[in-house]
Formats: sequence, structure tokens, C-alpha cells
Amino acid sequence: MGGIARVDGVAYMFMGDPGIILTVPNGNYGTPTTVQGFEQALQQTKLEVTPTRSTFTLEGGGIELVAEFLSPVEPGDTKRQSIPFSYLNLTARSIDGKTHDVQLYADISGEWASGDDSQQITWAPSQVSYPGGTLQVWSVELASQQPLTEQDQQAAWGSTVWATPSTSGLTYQSGQDVVVRAQFVNNGKLADSNDTNYRAINNNWPVFAFCADLGQLGGAARTVPLSIGLARTPAVSYQGQNLNPWWSKEFSSWPDMLGFFHGDLAAAQRRATTLDSKITGDATAAAGTAYAGLCAIALRQAYGGTELVVGPDGSSPWAFLKEISSDGNVSTVDVLFPASPVWVYADPGYLALLLAPLLAYAESGKWPEQFAPHDLGAAYPVADGHNDGGGENMPVEETGNMLIMAAAYIQQTPSAAKAYATAHYKIFKQWADYLVANLPDPGFQNQTDDFAGQIAHSVNLALKGIIAVAAFAQLATAAGHSADAASYAAQAKTFIGYWTTHAQDPSAAHLDLTYNGDDGGNGTWGTTYNGFADRLLGTGLVPASVLAEQAAWYPKVSNLFGLPLQVPHSYAKSDWECWTAAWLSAYPVSKQLIEQVYTYANTTPQRVPFSDLYDTIAGTQTGFHARPVQGGIFALLALRNRR
Repeated sequence: MGGIARVDGVAYMFMGDPGIILTVPNGNYGTPTTVQGFEQALQQTKLEVTPTRSTFTLEGGGIELVAEFLSPVEPGDTKRQSIPFSYLNLTARSIDGKTHDVQLYADISGEWASGDDSQQITWAPSQVSYPGGTLQVWSVELASQQPLTEQDQQAAWGSTVWATPSTSGLTYQSGQDVVVRAQFVNNGKLADSNDTNYRAINNNWPVFAFCADLGQLGGAARTVPLSIGLARTPAVSYQGQNLNPWWSKEFSSWPDMLGFFHGDLAAAQRRATTLDSKITGDATAAAGTAYAGLCAIALRQAYGGTELVVGPDGSSPWAFLKEISSDGNVSTVDVLFPASPVWVYADPGYLALLLAPLLAYAESGKWPEQFAPHDLGAAYPVADGHNDGGGENMPVEETGNMLIMAAAYIQQTPSAAKAYATAHYKIFKQWADYLVANLPDPGFQNQTDDFAGQIAHSVNLALKGIIAVAAFAQLATAAGHSADAASYAAQAKTFIGYWTTHAQDPSAAHLDLTYNGDDGGNGTWGTTYNGFADRLLGTGLVPASVLAEQAAWYPKVSNLFGLPLQVPHSYAKSDWECWTAAWLSAYPVSKQLIEQVYTYANTTPQRVPFSDLYDTIAGTQTGFHARPVQGGIFALLALRNRR
């Protein structure tokens, strides 16, 4: 995106890094041109980030410009949540007591269409009706569509849509970036023209621009609403069946959806304000302003890693999740699990939709193992499963994750608990039996923090499995199987006795990373974030003395930016830090952990979407970015909803 404001004939950059062609007088040698950036820009005076918005305030030339990036999150509303568009609202006013002649320019480049800049693209202007009038629209797409494939993590099919109301002061133009921008800078308007020399993204870099002439602008603000998004059909493939996005069931076409979206702007802003206020208020009450700040930068990232589709039955909604930036898997269970607190808190029904395709696959018989699958496909958006039992299996990890999430869902939705637990009882019991057979010591098993190196006899993994056995007892209760409920609850209590003894370091100062004894667990330690599930579900398995012990130990081994994940590493996971803070919320270390994660997020030099894996000494990104696991930051708020 590039943004330029023209105030009384003077151009100021305000968004992106838009270069322009300038004419350079050169005496008798003609008038050569040069491509350069802007010498002046509007100066940012404020940035406000809420869970649904990022709002930049800028000033220059006697005006104030507010750029509001709004990505609505719509808990409980599958129609609106399925719309793959966001708003950009540009609001300008005079702030020096004078009137100013103002025009606003915004463009997008062909880079929205693909992660490969050598790809050929096409584009077209069009008009779309909406309740407020008519929209002027640019649609940009790959010339050679490649459905259900990606190019450098970007979808290689669909239409990028860029739109704004067609008012009397609006002009538009497509063409080479420096040429279109110079047209605006020199003339204060665009040519209402379309460059039909369709070409590669990096061939004279075509851009698609709008100019809104606000005329003589005084102290009364005027707003230019724009929207951007990517409309793809189909959305994913599941076991060889193409599934369309849920919006295709609600709207006849993407232009129809776009019209609805623009007409819904004012109401969307009101709903977003309500949601922002609720989350910020709840987070501040739970753990202070630093925690509210973390929730503000996590909500959109968590929801943005998911999408709603029409399930295989043609009528029910399903939701899929992408493991962004790490493996790119489809609906990775140990990515969904750390993210799940955001949905436990904000939208339990959405958690059920995310679990639905995983449960359906396990129940279909195509997955041959007794434990839960790791994911639904190696590369998003093709959910072809692992019908040979392959994939990056994490048997206790994923089985425990599924049972804990299912139990968390029924606790939040008691009206649906019996039907849900009954419908999936067979697979839940199968998974619980697998855990019972492999606990209390899981031996050598892969687990979610595999990047830290594989370990045997993991204290944290064993705890997850034990809590999951107790979670199944809750599911059995909901389904009316009282004998099973009693049996598995008793089994979990037996296991926790073994765990408490074998997890304790001989120093009595902390839990070990692995069970103590001959395998070298003595003197090791890690972040026992799986204790959070014990509090979330109210299973009451972990002795209070263990919480007190860990709460006293962690400050002793923390660094400036947080608690390392485990010895001997100095990196941490922001999601697990917040799970640990929630588990130990009754102790001072909870606030310390939250503030350390916030300090990292607020000061890290890396300019990537919120990375969850970072160094606790340097405050720098270690790996990953933009992953939906940041939904785990809502762990403290998920506890507030416990029934």
C-alpha cells in the first residue's frame, strides 16, 4: 500500500514508501526524470492499537489525518466472521484554523496477488452497488490461477479486492507505480483510466489507485472508507472434496459480499468498539495495562490464522487453521491448542468449529492410529490427512490436547454438553484409553516444543496427559456415563501421585524437566505451562504446594524479557509464558511474566507480525511470526469464564 496526501498543492507521504517520477530541469539538455521518494511526510503523532483496530494519527500542512485499520472480529456471527475483508478509513480535518485544499491518494500493488513477483497478473475496474450508493472497485488476480496452492505463503488463486465509494470527488487509475503517483502529485487527481498492458508484478510494478478530492477542508472531518481483501473459491480441500468459503453460502458472489461489507461499516465499527472495550476492560482487571496491550495485538492474529468453510455435508460450518510460518500444516492440533484460550474466552462455538474437521477425520476410520492426529494435511489448504498414520506424530501431546479442548468447550456451553459429548464419545474414550496405557510416564515421545530437542519422560507432557484423562472423566459425565467418569477420574488421581513424586527435583526447589532419577532429570527445569489446563478445567489435580514452589522458582531463573522455555535454552514462547502466568495467577510471578512478554513485544527490533518464539535475554525474534498461537495470550481471560 502507498498513501499520499496533497495539501494546498504540496504532496506528503503518509503510508508505505511510494516513489514518484520527478522532472529535473537541466538547461539545454532537455528534461530528464528521476525516481525518488518524498522529501516530506506527514508526521505520526499517535498510534492506538485495540483488539480490532490499529489507528494512526498524522499531521502536516495544517491538517490531521487519521488512518484506521479495522479488521472486525465477530464472535458468534459466522456470516460476518467469514468475510475475508478489512476496512481502511482515512479521516482528515484542518487543525490550524484555516481551510485547506486536500486530496487523499491510496494504492495497492500487484504484490497482493502472489508471493512470487515474477507471476503474470490481470486486473479490472468495476462498480458494485451497496446500500450507500456505488463502489468503485479494483480486482487483481493471477493470470494463471492455481487453486489450492501457495506461492511463498500466499494463496495462488482468488481475487484481491480494493474498493471505495464512488463519490463526486473520486478518480481512479492503474499503471506503473511511479507514473500513477506522479499523476496525483502533479494534478491532484487521477485519469479515470486503466492500463491494459497486463504483465508480471515486477514488470514496471502496476498499482491500482484511488484519489478522493475532499475540496476545501475545514475543521469538520471528512472520511474516505476503503476496503481490502482476498476472495477465494474454493477455500480448502478436505479428503479430496473442495470446500467453499462460508461466505459463499451467505452471498451470491464476492461483489454481493463486498456491497454488504461496505454497507455494514458503521455497525461494524460499533460492534468493534464494544468488543474492544470488553476485552480491554477484562484484561486490565485481570492483569493490568500491559496485559491489555498484549491482548490488543493478539486477537486479530489468532482469528486471522483461521477461516470458515462450508463443511462436507454442504450445510454446516467448519473452521480450519493454518500453521503460519513454521510448517504450514492444516489444522495443526498443537497450534490450535495453545491458541484455544482466545476462543474459550471470546467464542466457544468457534472452538467447536475448529475441532469439527479434526474429530470428523479421526472418526472417519481413515486415520489408522489409536491416538489423535497431529494435523489434517502437510500443506495448507490441502487437508488430505495422513491415512497411512504418518505425519509429525505427537501421540500423548495431540491426544491430550484434543480431550482438554473438548472438555473446555462443554464447560463453556453447558446447553450443548450432553449432545456433544455423546456424539463423539467413542473417539474420546479411545483417546483416553490410549493415554491410560501410556501414562504416567510417556517415555520417549515427540511433543510440541520439538524445536528444543526431543526428550524422554517429560514432566510437562506427562502432566498434560494426566489432566486429559481427568478431562475425559468430565466428558463422560456430560454424556451420562457415570461409571466411566468415576473410573477415569480415579485413574487421573493415581497418575498425579506418581507424577508429583517423580517430577520433584531432589533439591525440593522446583519440578524437573524430565522425571528424576537415572535418566538425568535431576537439576533440570522447564516451563510447566500444562498446569494451566488443570485450573481451566477445574480438575484440581496439581497440589497447591507445586504451584507455590514453581511460583517461587521462576523469578530466580527468569531473564529481562521472560522465563526461558527450558534448560539449556534462553528462548521463550509468549503463548506458554501467558499460560504459565494464568496457571500461577495467584502469585506475583504472574504479573512479572506478563510484563516481561509485553516489554519484549513493545521493544523488539524485529518488524514482523508478533513472533511467539523469542530470546529472553536480547528480546529478539528466534523464529516464527504471525502464528495464531498468540491466542494463548488470552489464558488469564479464559479463566474468568470458568463456570
